[in-house]
Amino acid sequence: MLNAKGHLNAHLFLFAAPNDIWIDADEELREQLRLRLERYVIADDVTIEDVTDQFALFHVLAKSESKLLGAKFCPRSWRLATDGWDLWVESAGAEKVRSILAADYRAMDESEWELLRIENGIQRWGRELTPEIIPPEANLQMRAIDYEKGCYIGQEVISRMKMSGQTRQRLCGLTSEIALVPGMEVRAGTKVVGRVTSAVFSQRMNSHIALAMIKRGYNEPGTPLVTSADGAETTVRVVGLPFSALPSH
Repeated sequence: MLNAKGHLNAHLFLFAAPNDIWIDADEELREQLRLRLERYVIADDVTIEDVTDQFALFHVLAKSESKLLGAKFCPRSWRLATDGWDLWVESAGAEKVRSILAADYRAMDESEWELLRIENGIQRWGRELTPEIIPPEANLQMRAIDYEKGCYIGQEVISRMKMSGQTRQRLCGLTSEIALVPGMEVRAGTKVVGRVTSAVFSQRMNSHIALAMIKRGYNEPGTPLVTSADGAETTVRVVGLPFSALPSH
């Protein structure tokens, strides 16, 4: 969901049932998303209902659909750029479903989810996705943009960016020998050319890795850049995303 300048107002997952469109988004967007949708209900017979408190949402990483009785919906979803399924479950039955899933699946904690998210180059609201970002800058062109779609708010900016083939910045991967932290500046010499948005240590790669927005001209894979921590500079290297496509060390 964009504003007139093509900047992000929200990043949504949605699917259509016979009589409804179901939407989920980051919790902090709850109120402003409802207001934005209501603004454009003019002559249509549409009811917008916030059902956040009525449902729990589980994501199961599996190639085949999880046959789970009690789930209201089970749409396919690639939240981590790999095969998965979203299970929409009524809140009253959430703990029972959690126990049933535990018999066949291992539950991830937040840190493991974050590691897989970063290794797969997946964007997160409030980190890589903010109101200052235009979707192609965050590599959303394959996941969230239909260039054949008709008119929508922000379309002109998105179309011009596609025709020019250029963006002012791009979401990239970084590798480092020291720990990186969100908000850390990335420089070419003394010039600030980017900022770290998410960071973690990857045992698979035996390296500190991060997602970062890097300006045009400095975001080609292999480009060496620098960051500073505790007064000492360290070299980081730009790599293509996803990290999961890179060989393990």
